[in-house]
Amino acid sequence: MKLGCFTVVYADRSLEEALNALSNLSLDMIELGTGGFIPKIHCDPGALLADPSKLKALKSLIAGRGVEISALSCHGNVVHPDKSISEQHTRDFKEALQLCGELGVDCVVGFAGCPGDSEDAKCPNWVTCSWPDYYADLLKWQWEEKLIPTWKEIAKHAKKCGVEKIALEMHPGDAVFNPERLLKLREAVGPAIGSNFDPSHLFWQGMDPCLAARELRECIFHVHAKDSAVEKGVAERFGVLETKNLSAEGRGWNFKTVGYGHGEEFWRAFIWTLKEIGYDGVISIEHEDHQMSLEEGLNKAAGFLNGVIIREEPAALWFDRS
Repeated sequence: MKLGCFTVVYADRSLEEALNALSNLSLDMIELGTGGFIPKIHCDPGALLADPSKLKALKSLIAGRGVEISALSCHGNVVHPDKSISEQHTRDFKEALQLCGELGVDCVVGFAGCPGDSEDAKCPNWVTCSWPDYYADLLKWQWEEKLIPTWKEIAKHAKKCGVEKIALEMHPGDAVFNPERLLKLREAVGPAIGSNFDPSHLFWQGMDPCLAARELRECIFHVHAKDSAVEKGVAERFGVLETKNLSAEGRGWNFKTVGYGHGEEFWRAFIWTLKEIGYDGVISIEHEDHQMSLEEGLNKAAGFLNGVIIREEPAALWFDRS
């Protein structure tokens, strides 16, 4: 396995400045933001595809730091009911797929998205229950008329670009928020659809990330290292369907630096599970802990993960006669 970081955490700096700041973390890989909701500060696919000199400079900068690109990240909503948003996010995603070939990257990370409730909708509508019946009818319409056709078309474009992995992050507020929904989209669209597995979004929904990972197995294309915790004394009173700002007090759950929501026992079990099911890719740090500075959070996460990730392939054991 390799240790990486999502450079969008330094969105207020140039890529060179971000790499300088990350230089002491013993990283093997970086993940670059390429649009959608993510600013294109470090990697603008349209500009790079249009200007070979800019593309060459990017390659040189990254190679000179001794790291590789784990994925291009384009977290957006390609099925947003506002056409100006969905069309822009779709263009961003397709440009990211095109850029992959130029950079030798085989994975684009993103969201499946969330449609509205009709062709005339203005805002997304996240369906989380089946009754009254209009919710079930709406969910059927969203999947059959929006999600599946859109992702079939994007998957075709990915194939043309030679990209085999579209890693969708299971995220509340999104149509794909658990393994069951991810597998449903994969079955409808094809094997290009897989997971960017971020355990932080699963904990507070009541899932066990190790069991969820086993459910997905070969569908896991990329992994985010981010922690979260249900806040005792708050969740019991108000629940975990949280609409307060991420930095507000009194939330039912919060994002945490890796190791501060769940300890070493969980993270060792999680890494071991990933290895057992065949995942040997990147563990990409994403910092969203509002109680800890970015620099301290990244340093603590990297130090912690460097102690638990499995970097080397096992040698044959003396008693293994298979």
